[in-house]
Amino acid sequence: MLAQFIVKRVLMIIPIIFVITILVFIVIQLPPGDFLTTFIAQREAAGTAVDQAEADALRREFGLDRPGHTQYLMWVRNIVLRGNLGRSFAWNQPVTDVISTRIGATMAISFLTLVVVWGISIPIGIYSATHQYSKGDYIFTFIGFIGQAIPGFLIALTAVYIVFATTGVAISGLFSQEFQAAPWSIARVLNMLPRLLLVVLIIGLANTAGMIRTVRAMVLDELGKLYVVTARAKGVEERKLIYKYPVRMAINPLVSGIGAALGGLISGETIVSIVLNMPTSGPILFTALQNQDMFLAGGFLLIMSVFVVLGTLLSDILLSILDPRIRFGGSTET
Repeated sequence: MLAQFIVKRVLMIIPIIFVITILVFIVIQLPPGDFLTTFIAQREAAGTAVDQAEADALRREFGLDRPGHTQYLMWVRNIVLRGNLGRSFAWNQPVTDVISTRIGATMAISFLTLVVVWGISIPIGIYSATHQYSKGDYIFTFIGFIGQAIPGFLIALTAVYIVFATTGVAISGLFSQEFQAAPWSIARVLNMLPRLLLVVLIIGLANTAGMIRTVRAMVLDELGKLYVVTARAKGVEERKLIYKYPVRMAINPLVSGIGAALGGLISGETIVSIVLNMPTSGPILFTALQNQDMFLAGGFLLIMSVFVVLGTLLSDILLSILDPRIRFGGSTET
């Protein structure tokens, strides 16, 4: 039954990704003009005039003289047949080469952030629900509101200032200056870990705050249901009663939201990565959108969207395992 469910979900991904390619291409075509318009404006601002013949030659070179639907079909064909996402105009490199240097750090930060967010928010949310209106509940609620109110980039700026003012060390970048071009070693990993942890904590703070409130509300809702009241009246041990059913049911929304959580973490790291000068996809995507580097921006957006879709697939599978009330392939029975 589970295998059939997985196969069905995987087959559903194919048309979803096809629709995503259309939406991505439309989005990157929405701004007026194109990369060549920005390129010519930059050349003219630097004092170099571009005549019409040169502009037409550049337009043919970049493939911008073709109709939009033709550009889309060529882009999709190259992706399907060759795994080629196109060529970045600004970098003058294949998009896959540009992305490959950034996507690993982005996914590592997003995955570690998700683990940290869950590891912190679930225990605190359970504690707040089981100790409702206690001092600890009020403290965590206050911290949660602060975390949601303060933007991540402001926390990043504050952290950079405090560390530099107290130690004289600039914490921007993933490595110190002496380890930037060094080969991988234990010393380089140890140099990276504090900076990586800082980024994870900053990006995860707002998400942790919101998730604590979600877990608290879901556990409180489950604790008020009749099956919990009945089990407690029969003398079931409190710890066993809480963790066997209410907590298990309460984390279902977290599991079902893995895909959305990944999307939020990836988009949330953009400004933080710009502030901290991190080699992730966010700054490159931001620059590509500014320069209308359509294939680079489209490649990033497509890959991130696919990760979100895969995260949703993973959440569906985990949810079907965690929640025995879910039925596959037909009507839901309760």
